[in-house]
Order: sequence, then structure tokens, then C-alpha cells
Amino acid sequence: MKFPCPHCRKEIDLMEMLQDNDLLAIIKMLNSFGKNSSLVAAYTELFGLRPLKAHTKKWRLLLEEMKRLFDSESFTYQKRTYAISPAGIAEALSLVVHRNFTDHLDTHNYLKRCMITIADREVQGESRQAERDLRRREDALQAGDRDNTGVRTKGGQISNLSPEEFPPLHMKDVPPAHLTDEQIEANSLRVKEMIERIG
Repeated sequence: MKFPCPHCRKEIDLMEMLQDNDLLAIIKMLNSFGKNSSLVAAYTELFGLRPLKAHTKKWRLLLEEMKRLFDSESFTYQKRTYAISPAGIAEALSLVVHRNFTDHLDTHNYLKRCMITIADREVQGESRQAERDLRRREDALQAGDRDNTGVRTKGGQISNLSPEEFPPLHMKDVPPAHLTDEQIEANSLRVKEMIERIG
């Protein structure tokens, strides 16, 4: 579809103008993938984008979907949402790109199936690491080493515990106070008043 430019009266092809906008968006988006841009480009090629002039809009839409995947670090497959790291997405893309397909891809389902196994492996790895950390903290507590557990620091500071879980304080754990003479006198007057009220 062609129409005249309102300023210079030159004939403009609307489809050509839209393709230019799509190509500009494609170039900007490919840069946003960083080191994974070649993997993403190779993956989108599996959707049959040749000749490119006829499929610029499809390529732009595919790249937008991939950008949403990388930004959200999650995907949905069969009404279930999975969390996956960018490294896991790149690993799944590599698996898909290096597989020989006889036909062009129509959907992201094969990629999603590859990402499910990787996402499950990542979750298992995180839970194993959390279990190892918990065991290490328990072993440290049983050995009497409380400095590396977040329970008590050398300055007597207590953290990561609710008030019911505080271990008993000993005077050697309390850091010395640096008080001025006026503060010492004010404290002694307060203690004297408290004793008079009690007794």
C-alpha cells in the first residue's frame, strides 16, 4: 500500500516503512540479550524466517517473547509456572538449537519441555544447598561455635533469633560501656530512686 508524503509528496510504501521499524526493534532487542544474543537468533531461525523481508514482524514478535522470558526468569507450561535462571534458559536454547528438526517450529513447547528439566534440576540444587547450609549451622551449634551461625557475634550482638530464642547472656559477653561522668551520676541517681521505691 502506497501513499503520498504530506510534506514532500513523495510516494511512501507503508509495508516498507513498517519493516524498517521492525528491523530497528530487532537490532535493539538482539543487543539486550548480551552474550546469549547468538543463541536467541539461532533459536528464532528455527521458526522459518526465510525470506527475512517477508517475516520481519514474526521475528520481532519472537524476540519480544524471548525478552519477556529472560526478563521474568519464569515461564508457564500446562498451567504451571516454573522459575529458571538466565543460565538455565541459555542451556535449554543451546539444546534446542543443536537438535536437528525436519520441520520449522510453530510453538515454544519443545523449548519449554527442555527448560522444565533444567528448572527442576535448579530447584533440587538449591534445596540441597540449603540443606547443606542448615547442617553446617547445626554442626557449628553443637560444637559450641556460635560465631559462624548468625546467633551471636563477638561483640555480644544477637541476630536472626526471635526474643524467645535468645540464648542467656553472661556478663563477659556484654561489651563495656563508655559513659561520661554525667551519665554515670545520672544512672546512679536512677538506681537509687528505684531502690527507694521498692524498699
